[in-house]
Amino acid sequence: MPRTQLSKKDGLTYKQRALVDTLVATGCTITEASQKAGYSKGEAGRVVASRTLRLPKVQAYLMQEVSNKLGLGSVHASSTLLHLIQNGKSEYVRLEASKDLLDRIGMRTPEKVQHNLSGNVQIKIDLD
Repeated sequence: MPRTQLSKKDGLTYKQRALVDTLVATGCTITEASQKAGYSKGEAGRVVASRTLRLPKVQAYLMQEVSNKLGLGSVHASSTLLHLIQNGKSEYVRLEASKDLLDRIGMRTPEKVQHNLSGNVQIKIDLD
């Protein structure tokens, strides 16, 4: 398939897909990614790549790929937290890793305790 043809799946060109794939895989600059993806060299390539990244279909693909990469990274991060919980060299490290893991699964302790007082509350202090 020629490089300029659209993909049947999502309507992206080869260059658009290569630009996003390069950015996600390497974390390089738009200028570097544009050159690796086959855009013009220098400022002209960066400008075209920057405009390309604003297209809704390209943004959708970028978000999908970033989400996939983060999803894979979260498996490693969870494994690291579990390792620290079980094998941390200090109690402090094990405690902080435990709190982080609980926070990520939604079992966070409340930041502030709020008391809901209904009705009148009177406080009388007798200093006799």
